[in-house]
Amino acid sequence: MNGKFDRQKMTYFPLSVRENKVSIQETSIDPHSYTRNIPSALQEKTSIIAQQILEANKRNASVICAFGAHTIKNGAGRLLGMMAEKGWITHLATNGAAVIHDWEFAFQGASSEDVRLNVAKGMFGTWEETGLYINLALAVGSYEGLGYGSSIGSFIACGGLEIPSRKGLLSLLENGEEDLTLSERSSAADLLELLTYLDIPSGFLSVSHPFAEYSAQCIAFSQGIPFTSHPMFGHDIIYTHKANRGAIVGRTAERDFLSFVGSVSNLEGGVYLSIGSAVMSPMIFEKGLSMARNVSIPQGNAITNCQINVVDLQQETWDWSKGEPPMDNPAYYLRFMKTFNRMGCPVSYTCADNRDFLVSLYNELEKRS
Repeated sequence: MNGKFDRQKMTYFPLSVRENKVSIQETSIDPHSYTRNIPSALQEKTSIIAQQILEANKRNASVICAFGAHTIKNGAGRLLGMMAEKGWITHLATNGAAVIHDWEFAFQGASSEDVRLNVAKGMFGTWEETGLYINLALAVGSYEGLGYGSSIGSFIACGGLEIPSRKGLLSLLENGEEDLTLSERSSAADLLELLTYLDIPSGFLSVSHPFAEYSAQCIAFSQGIPFTSHPMFGHDIIYTHKANRGAIVGRTAERDFLSFVGSVSNLEGGVYLSIGSAVMSPMIFEKGLSMARNVSIPQGNAITNCQINVVDLQQETWDWSKGEPPMDNPAYYLRFMKTFNRMGCPVSYTCADNRDFLVSLYNELEKRS
C-alpha cells in the first residue's frame, strides 16, 4: 500500500516563469466601451432581471450573485465589484478557482496557465507565490476571524499581511484569557504551526498588488460587501503547496458558507443570480435555502418569493417555468436546472455568454437608477 504523499519533496516555481493565457488589462470589461454585439433577446431578458433587482433593493432583500471561475477569467471581476459598489448586488459567491484567478490578476496582471503542457511537465499548479501567499493569507485571516473570501480580499486591499509573533501566539495558547474559545485557540495553533514550519518572521509582510483595481475580492472587502468562497478540497492549485492546511481551509470556508446562508435567509422578495456555475452554486443554494427555511417557516416565512435567474452557455431546450421536463427530454439531465427548479421559487434560464449578460444587466440597471 502506498503511503501519504509528502509535499516537501515537491519543487515549486516562481510565477514569473509561467506563460499566462489572460492579461487582465486586455480582458477587463468596461460596460461603457463594450464592443461585442448584445442580442436584443438578451437585452429584453436583462431588462426584466434589472427591474427585479431594483425592486429587491427597495425591499432591502438580498441580491446574491453566485458565479464560476470563467466569469473572472473573462475579465468581469471589476464589473461585478462595480455592481456591488452601487448596491445592486448585496452578496458575491464563488468557488476556489475564481479566488485564485482574481488574486493572480491583482498580483501580476495575468492568470490562466496551459494545463496540458504543464501537467505533462509536472509543473501544473506548482507556483510558489500563488500557493504560499493564498494559503498564508487564509491562515492569517482564519486567526483574525475572517472567511475565505475576505481573507484574500483583505490581503489584496492591505497590500500584505500582519504576521503575529510566534512567541505571542505560543503565549496566547499557554496563558490565554479564559474567554478565548477553543475555536480561537485552534486558529492560533494552526497559524503558529504554519509560521514555524515555513519559518516566517513576525511583522508586516508587504506584498504588492499593482492591479488591485481589477479585483472583485478587493473591491468587496473595501466596501464591506460579503464575498464568499465555497471551495472543494483538492480542486484548486493551492492544494499542491506545502503551506496548505485543511483545517484552515475548512474554518474559513465554513464561515463563508454560514455568511452565504445568512444572505439566503433574506431572499424573500430578493433575487438569486447563478452565472456559469454548474456545481457549486446549485449545491450550496439548496442546502442554504433548506437551512434558512428550517428557521423561517415556523416564523411564517417560507422564502418562496425569490426569483432565481440562471445563466449558462448551454442552449435552452425546455421552458423551466413549466416545471421539470420528462425523462425522455435531454433537459431533464441538466442537473443544475433540475436542482434550482425543485427549490419552490420561480426560475428563469438565460442562454448567454457571461460577459454579454453582465454588461447588458449593468447597462439596464444604470438606465433605471
